[in-house]
Amino acid sequence: MRSDWQGGPRRIFLAGDSAAVTREASKAPMTGWGQVLHFFLSSQEVEIVNCARAGASARTFSERGRLDWILRHIRPGDYLFTSFGINDAKPEEWLRTEAYGDFPHHLRKFVDGARERNAHPVLISPPERDTHDVHGNMPRSITEYPMAMRDLAAECSVPYIDLYGQSHSWWEGLGPEGVRPFFIHLEPQEHPNYPEGFHDPGHMTPQGAIACARYVAYALVEQRIVPPHWAINLDRADFPPEWVTWLDEETHAELTKSRTLGSN
Repeated sequence: MRSDWQGGPRRIFLAGDSAAVTREASKAPMTGWGQVLHFFLSSQEVEIVNCARAGASARTFSERGRLDWILRHIRPGDYLFTSFGINDAKPEEWLRTEAYGDFPHHLRKFVDGARERNAHPVLISPPERDTHDVHGNMPRSITEYPMAMRDLAAECSVPYIDLYGQSHSWWEGLGPEGVRPFFIHLEPQEHPNYPEGFHDPGHMTPQGAIACARYVAYALVEQRIVPPHWAINLDRADFPPEWVTWLDEETHAELTKSRTLGSN
């Protein structure tokens, strides 16, 4: 796709859940892959507008007016990256969607809404959690949702990035101990935000988020979703810790409140 827009950088709007969200400082070191995606895409070519919301499913993101906000602001030639499935699989009735029921129905709203505005939809499955059991096996947690997303992408001729499959292979290959640095495993007094310690196999550290963001950027180039010259740092081994930043509480609250046309 050519980058011939003359009104400034193209924009990538990111709709997703806590795996992709830009975290506030009080949640550090939790990091979403959308929070560090700019490490791999030139700011001269593209601006990332991360609208992902912790706790969102494809259903609630749409119902609460967050998709409407994106569609009001998106321009021809922009991109809409959509990544859901983790919360859609949860049992709460108000949150849940069925993988081969209303989940693809809600995803279609993102695809159709972008296309109606001459923007480019891209579907991205969410990363796998650290699901290792006591025997060192790693079962898949949301198999049907990435499959349903892949099938919808094929049906609608939409680019699909299988972050779920790739991350599952990574985490499984690393094993229970090797994958620990990619997820939140904090001992007491190890981090000021969690003085009593905190273990969360569902949310990533900067290391995990960077790995996922790098893969998304690689796939964007490999599938020719974006021009190759947009990509930067794809082969860079390490990033200075200070490059990873979190939003201050006021800014995070304001963005959460403002990026919706709904009542919540």
